[in-house]
Amino acid sequence: MKITSFNPGLITGNAETAIALFEALGFEQRHTKTGINDEDITTVRMKDVNGFHVDVTQVDNFPRDIMAIRMNVDDFDEAYEFLTARGFKNAQGEKVTDTGSSHATMMVSPSGFAINLIKHIRKEDR
Repeated sequence: MKITSFNPGLITGNAETAIALFEALGFEQRHTKTGINDEDITTVRMKDVNGFHVDVTQVDNFPRDIMAIRMNVDDFDEAYEFLTARGFKNAQGEKVTDTGSSHATMMVSPSGFAINLIKHIRKEDR
């Protein structure tokens, strides 16, 4: 398994405020994905001039903000097995989100921290 990117992400009920904060810190919106899981969930990927990334995910009625680590990998199944062997649980039960351009799910460690596990699907591989 190869990790292709690794960065923080914020899951919040108030993405607008968080995005404004990160913009004030020098981050720019690079990519927005909406309608995740056919729900009103939107993720904004941001990047600064130094190449650092942060993701901000809007989930309506989310009770409190949480931080998660975004981990993009080249082999989703291998990474999923790696994490589950270490006690991580899929926050969606057994579901894996398929957006057409990625496979993803949030994995939660036994101590409670989260990793958003993602594999991007290239156009030529669809």
